[in-house]
Amino acid sequence: MSNVLKKISWSSRDHNGHGGERSPLLPPRPQGSLETVEEAAEVINQDGNIQNVQPPCSPKEIPHTENLLSLKYESLDYDNCENQLFLEEERKIGPRGFRLVEISRWFICLLIGIFTALIACIIDIIIEKFADLKYFVLKGKIDAFALGGGLSVSLVIWAAMNAGIVMLGSILVAFVEPIAAGSGVPQIKCYLNGVKIPHVVRLKTLLVKVLGVIFSVSGGLAVERFEGPMIHSGAVIAAGVSQGRSTTLKRDFKIFEYFRRDTEKRDFVAAGAAAGVSAAFGAPVGGVLFSLEEGASFWNQYLTWRIFFASVISTFTLNFVLSGYHSQFGQLANPGLINFGRFEDKNEAYTWFEIPLFLIIGAIGGLSGALFNTINYWLTMFRIRYVHRPLLQVLEAMLVAAVTATVSFLMIYFTDDCQPLGEDNVVDYPLQFFCKDGEYNSMATTLFNTPEKSVRSLFHDSPGSYNPTTVGLFCFSYFLLACWTYGLSVSSGIFIPSLLLGAAWGRLIGILLSNISQADWADPGKYALMGAAAQLGGVVRMTLSLTVIIMEATGNVAYGLPIMLVLMTAKWIGDFFIEGLYDIHIKLQSVPFLDWEPPATSNSHIASSDVMSHPVVCFQRIEKVGHVVDLLSDATCNHNGFPVVDEQVEGRSDHFGKLRGIILRSQIIVLLKHKAFVERGKYGMPGYRLTLKDFRDAYPRFPPIQSIHVSQEERECTMDLTPFMNPAPYSIPQDASLNRIFRLFRALGLRHLVVCNSENHVVGLVTRKDLARYRWSEHGLEELLLAQA
Repeated sequence: MSNVLKKISWSSRDHNGHGGERSPLLPPRPQGSLETVEEAAEVINQDGNIQNVQPPCSPKEIPHTENLLSLKYESLDYDNCENQLFLEEERKIGPRGFRLVEISRWFICLLIGIFTALIACIIDIIIEKFADLKYFVLKGKIDAFALGGGLSVSLVIWAAMNAGIVMLGSILVAFVEPIAAGSGVPQIKCYLNGVKIPHVVRLKTLLVKVLGVIFSVSGGLAVERFEGPMIHSGAVIAAGVSQGRSTTLKRDFKIFEYFRRDTEKRDFVAAGAAAGVSAAFGAPVGGVLFSLEEGASFWNQYLTWRIFFASVISTFTLNFVLSGYHSQFGQLANPGLINFGRFEDKNEAYTWFEIPLFLIIGAIGGLSGALFNTINYWLTMFRIRYVHRPLLQVLEAMLVAAVTATVSFLMIYFTDDCQPLGEDNVVDYPLQFFCKDGEYNSMATTLFNTPEKSVRSLFHDSPGSYNPTTVGLFCFSYFLLACWTYGLSVSSGIFIPSLLLGAAWGRLIGILLSNISQADWADPGKYALMGAAAQLGGVVRMTLSLTVIIMEATGNVAYGLPIMLVLMTAKWIGDFFIEGLYDIHIKLQSVPFLDWEPPATSNSHIASSDVMSHPVVCFQRIEKVGHVVDLLSDATCNHNGFPVVDEQVEGRSDHFGKLRGIILRSQIIVLLKHKAFVERGKYGMPGYRLTLKDFRDAYPRFPPIQSIHVSQEERECTMDLTPFMNPAPYSIPQDASLNRIFRLFRALGLRHLVVCNSENHVVGLVTRKDLARYRWSEHGLEELLLAQA
């Protein structure tokens, strides 16, 4: 393993460690944490000990490898803590109260759909205004200098305008909220998988995401404004609305307090992600399937209906608002921000002998997607190592914007693809350049159009609208620009750029087939659709949800079979070489992400006794306050879950008493904050009798133990953990296989799994990182190292 230093992450400002794991199949390591260092990272060596690794190179370089697991990510508590307080509240609510709770869930989904659609409308309208302004400014300059000479001045103006606009968005991301960079889909996938990504669903993140995507799209980058940013925006809206308060604004509206826990919040975030997809594509069913395929660990019939309801409301609200904006109030003809148009022409229908051609297109998409992901992987590694300072990130974004403008200008200048004006109603930004009067430059129009409008043009423009040389040159240049752009410190997405790239080379294939066969069946628009699906499938490796999204966005169910075959072929071919783009970026951030299935061969030779953390820090049901405070304050004990046991047998170090329950660090901190001591209860002092409201008020930002003041007199008091602990935690025998443990974690969303012997004595504890550190590679089952950063 190469030396590892502190690396850049999705949110480099939050360094809360999370320890407690050890190297399996090795001698046991005491459960503890790693201390953060500035000039060297700490990894766990093969002896199970913490080792400082000094940098062998310049401090400007940050060596990094994907074979690491970061200790700074914590797990979410998807398992409800059914302690005495919880059961008492459930009994008090009663059947009528539960009906009101269910109604509240539907009402929250209604609000999620409405607010997500409004955010989408705001982004769409502002970007449209920016695009119009930019087009008229540049058109005037280009026309003026084309007649009088000095087109180089137009190039400088174009590049400077793009770089300036992108600079604003990049500054927001790099200096204000780094988590808003990119599409946000990998982060939301991790959140729904059970990993707490710092800052991912905060209001500040939403504001930076919205402003950032407006600037990045208006700056001419090869990015999109819809799918990825809308998924992230919908998730943030869902997380905020469902909690009835804003921790960023420090405002509590005293509503929806029942849902202030990770279990409920996770379901609403899944609804928000689906509403984002629905707003972008007008695809409510596709949104539901996206949340199912890409995110949520849990699923049931009621959750499906609520998520579908939020998606439909999002589509309807966006349709209703845009109809008023376009002075067609009440005419609900725009179901989503992206409308690819219907394939209804008889020449656009496919025949049975074209299916092998579609499979070949799928294979090309898989190869192209694998190449795209491989190049972007190495670019991301380069950025992690060298472009890790915010100022450098802003400068790189400006450089990409200027290069994009320069390449676009040169392609327009050196291509002579003039098309007659008026035959194509999709042309919104016709640029004449050196074409005759009544003609427009096809390349210029493609580059000045928003990417989604260019996709629609490639789908539905009549045959002969594009020169094969123009399309081929565009494919090559846009591939490199899109690959370079994804991963910049700007808010962006990859869906539409991938669709545009695939539609371009798909139409090129259609043009070649049409010229060869001279038959009506070889319609270029049809092959542009297949190429778009193949390229996107080869990059992100989505199948089920993407099939439905494209079908809903094109309004043609007849293409369901070929689209599905294309996506499956692209996924299989791409997976042979490299993983999907989202999964690559998740691994590069060293997130303890649990896949759908456990690692291969994990059922045969790895048991829970090999995986578990040992020894375990345990509490008894009655503990002295001073002892609890000392343990929580210990820098080597930053665990988030503590088994509650009977008194340990003297002289035994192989087990820690009989299991009676488990209690979380956050619960203990709330108890200390409210002075819930046994002695206070005896004297009838206020604050001893706590309710679930006290814990919900502190959620989700529980105070650190250092902020809790405990006097010397209070240290001698005792705490009764019995009413607050979970008396029935999930446990597993010490000889259970890794396969079984993995499925329990994945299916139940566990954060801790207690390992017990045959007498129910605690012998260890399994956490998410104990499982995520196993990964199947071409060399077999490998074990990842742990790093603090």
